[in-house]
Amino acid sequence: MSLHNLNKLYMNLQKCYICILKTKIMRTLFITLSILSIMCACNNTEPNVIQTTSPEGEVVEMISEGEKISPDGALSVTEFLDRVDQYGGVDPVKLEAKIAEVCIKKGCWMNLNLGSGEEMMVRFKDYGFFVPLDAAGKTAVVQGKAYYDTLSVEDLRHYAKDGGATDQEIAEITEPKASLSFEAVGVLIKP
Repeated sequence: MSLHNLNKLYMNLQKCYICILKTKIMRTLFITLSILSIMCACNNTEPNVIQTTSPEGEVVEMISEGEKISPDGALSVTEFLDRVDQYGGVDPVKLEAKIAEVCIKKGCWMNLNLGSGEEMMVRFKDYGFFVPLDAAGKTAVVQGKAYYDTLSVEDLRHYAKDGGATDQEIAEITEPKASLSFEAVGVLIKP
């Protein structure tokens, strides 16, 4: 092999090595950027705030999660319970009630106060959105469907743990519970 051919071979190998390095660098850069963009998307905790006008004509800001809904036409707790009693469940329905409790881990469920010590669990359609962890005590407007459901002991214990119950309180759950439940497609939370 001549010196000229060896030099040509060396130059070609150098070009291949540079191409391989460029490919590795590009792949690493692509993976890094992909991971960063996913992390940024997952850490977007800014609530969606909308403005609406109250019946008195005041502008009110509300946190909106899930599908965009309006507070207009929301039933009171009494009207809602009358409809549920009449029909055994309601779909679709919009209800305004006080938030009694929120999942303290992610905000992936909440309980609404129905009065007389009764609460209704609200879960969010397809686990598609969450509510702020500090929403307990605020007023919510939920839109979706109400239905009767029986929660297993396992689910009740899971929700109790997510709600911050003690180990003793969780251990005391020994029977399934039939109750009114709600699957929300959209939620508004008033300040």
